[in-house]
Amino acid sequence: MFRPKLLDTIKGYTGTQFLHDLLAGLIVGIVALPLAIAFGIASGVSPEKGLFTAIIAGFLISALGGSRVQIGGPTGAFIVIVYGIVQQYGLNGLIIATFLAGIMLIGMGMAGLGTVIKFIPYPLVVGFTSGIALVIFSSQMKDLLGLDIKTVPADFLEKWRIYALHIRHMNGYAFLIALGTVLITLFWPRVTYKIPGSLIAILITTLLVQLFRLPVETIGSRFGEFSFTFASPGIPRLDLATIRHMIQPAFTIALLGGIESLLSAVVADGMIGGNHRSNTELIAQGIANISSAIFGGIPATGAIARTATNIKNGGRTPVAGIIHAMVLLLLMLFFGHWAALIPMATLGGILVVVAYNMSEWENFIAILKGPRSDIAVLLTTFLLTILVDLTVAIEIGIVLAAFLFLRTMVKTSEVSIWSGANKEEETFNAEKAGIANYRAPPKHTEIFEITGPLFFGAAYKFKDALRQIERPPKILIIRMRRVPVIDATGIRVLKDVHRELKQKGTKLILSEVTSAELIRTLKDTRLLFSIGKANVTETFEQALKRGQEAMSGEIIDNQA
Repeated sequence: MFRPKLLDTIKGYTGTQFLHDLLAGLIVGIVALPLAIAFGIASGVSPEKGLFTAIIAGFLISALGGSRVQIGGPTGAFIVIVYGIVQQYGLNGLIIATFLAGIMLIGMGMAGLGTVIKFIPYPLVVGFTSGIALVIFSSQMKDLLGLDIKTVPADFLEKWRIYALHIRHMNGYAFLIALGTVLITLFWPRVTYKIPGSLIAILITTLLVQLFRLPVETIGSRFGEFSFTFASPGIPRLDLATIRHMIQPAFTIALLGGIESLLSAVVADGMIGGNHRSNTELIAQGIANISSAIFGGIPATGAIARTATNIKNGGRTPVAGIIHAMVLLLLMLFFGHWAALIPMATLGGILVVVAYNMSEWENFIAILKGPRSDIAVLLTTFLLTILVDLTVAIEIGIVLAAFLFLRTMVKTSEVSIWSGANKEEETFNAEKAGIANYRAPPKHTEIFEITGPLFFGAAYKFKDALRQIERPPKILIIRMRRVPVIDATGIRVLKDVHRELKQKGTKLILSEVTSAELIRTLKDTRLLFSIGKANVTETFEQALKRGQEAMSGEIIDNQA
C-alpha cells in the first residue's frame, strides 16, 4: 500500500548514477524556478508561495512517492482552481482546501483508488486540460499587452469584453517583451536543452528593462517588497462548518492532483520502462499537499514537463527530484531578491508557452474525428471548464461519460430467441445460436441466449424478449455462455422471471453457467437454490437433456 520507490532504488546505488541524478536535478531545479514563480503569481498569490510549494512538495513527492522519476510542484493545471479559490475564499481558504485535499489524497491511496483514477476517460482529461490551457492564456492577456486594468473579471466572456475595451491602451514595450519571451522559450532548445529557454528569456528581458528603464510592470512594482523566507509552520484551524464549506474545492484539488500525478507517472513509466506504485504516489501527494499548506504554500502534483526533463537529462531515481528541491532552495535563498526585477510581461509569455504545451490541440482534433460519444464528453468538459467551473466540468464530464458508456454496453447486449416455429427458422437460429450440431429440442421448449453483461441497462431487453412468447412453454432454457457479469437488477429480473414461469408451470434452466464470478453471484443471492442446482448446467447439451427429462416426467420437483 505504501512503499516509496526511494527504498528500492537506494539499494545498489552507484556513484555513476548519482552524477546522472545530480546533473538532472540541477537542470530541473533551474527549469522549475521561473515556473514556480509564474504559477504562484498566476494563481493569485505572491511569488514566494510558488517557490515554497516547489521546494517542500517537490522534496516530499520525490522522497515518498511511488515513481522513480516523478518531479512534483505547482503546475499550470492548478492555476484556474487556485485562482478561483483565492478570489472566493481568500488565502486562508486556499490553505484549508489544500490541507483537506492532502487528507483526501492519503485516504484515496489507503483505499487503493490509485488504479481506479487511471481509468478516467481520456476525452474528459483532454477536455478539461485544453479548457484550462485556454483559461490560462486568457488570464495572461493583461500582462501580455500591458493593459492598465485594476481587476480582471473571473468570467471568461466578461474577461475578453474588458480586454476589448482596453486594447487601444496596450503597452507596446510589454507586448514586445512578451513576444520575445515566447520566441526565446520556444526556439532556445535548438541551441541547447541543458539550460531552459524560460530562464534565458527572464535574464534577457529583465536586463533590457533595467538597462533601458522601459515603462513596464515588474514583480516588485506589482507586489511591493516580499520575503523569500519560509513562513512559520501552522496547522489550519478546522471545524465542522469550515470543512463543510471547503469540502468541494478541496475535492476538486484532490481529484485533479490525483489524476495529473498518475498521468505523469504513467508517461514516465513509458519513457524509462518502469512501473510506478499508484497508491504510494497518491499517499505521497497527500503528505506533500498537507506540508505545503502548513507552510502557506499552494497545491502541488506531479509535473509532466519537469518529469520528462528529468528523464531526458539522466535522472533515474528519486535522488534527482530531491536534488531539484535543494537547488530551488539555494536559488531562492541567494538569488530570490532579484525576482522583483522580472517583468510581468515575461512571466505572461512563459505562461503562454505553458498553456500551449498543455492545450493538447493535436489530441483534441483527433478526438473530434472519433466516435460521437467521445466528442460529446470532450466538448462538454471543455466548454464547462471555460464558461462555468472546472469542478462542474469534471463532475458532469464523468457522469456523461458513464452514461454514454452504459449506452454502449446496452447496445452490445443482445437476446436471441430460437422459437422452433418452422424448419427454416430452426436452421437459421440454430446456426446463429451456435447449436447447429444439436438436434431440435423437444416441443414446448423455448431457448434464449443472452450476450453481454446482464445489468440494469440491458435487463429491459431480456424482459422484452420474453414478451414475444405467445404461449408459456413447458421448458425455458436461457443460455448464459456470453454473460461475464450480472448485477442486482439482472438478478432481480431472473428472480421475477423464475417466479412468473413457476406460476405458469414452466421449468427454467440456466445453461452454460461456467464463470466462477457468475456462480458465486447466483449462490450469494440464493437464486441458485431457488432455481435448483440441477437446473443450472455447465453445457448446453446438459440443459437439453435436463429439459427432455422434465418433459418425460422423470423430474417432478425443481429442487430434486
